[in-house]
Amino acid sequence: MTEKPFEKEKKDFTPERGFNLVGIDYFGDPDGQLYLIEHFDLYQDVLSAKKNRKNPQEYFILYKGSGGEFLSH
Repeated sequence: MTEKPFEKEKKDFTPERGFNLVGIDYFGDPDGQLYLIEHFDLYQDVLSAKKNRKNPQEYFILYKGSGGEFLSH
């Protein structure tokens, strides 16, 4: 069974608190295609920043759930 694309990298970029907006570099190293755009304390702020990007589907919002699980949107 193969792991979903970017799953290991998503975990590496997930903050302990708050939310990270992360972009995808499709031309980068296959094991290092994600890069940090900015950290936000509030979900509303990171969601707004993602929506304001030219291609919002090329960005992830990464955060930890209340049980410590890694989540992305």
